[in-house]
Amino acid sequence: MIYGCSSIGRVVVSKTIGWEFESLHPCNEKPFRSMQKLNKNIAESVDEMKNKVTWPSYKSLQNSSILVLVASLIFALLIGLMDTAFKNSLEWFYQSL
Repeated sequence: MIYGCSSIGRVVVSKTIGWEFESLHPCNEKPFRSMQKLNKNIAESVDEMKNKVTWPSYKSLQNSSILVLVASLIFALLIGLMDTAFKNSLEWFYQSL
């Protein structure tokens, strides 16, 4: 049984000639083989998340969240003040014309 086969095939693009690109051959790929690759990829990702990733402590996470919240509020206030100053200066400018 052949899956995903095309009678036309792939045409070599002039930019890829000589660069050793392999053309795509969906006819050669068996469906169960791609599923095995997917399962292997998921298993490796789970292993990496469990054994190789360093997760922050709850206290560290709390401190970082508070720091981000305070910095965001400061930036929002500064941008709000700048917006108000530009608005007032432009209103004054256009009223004086």
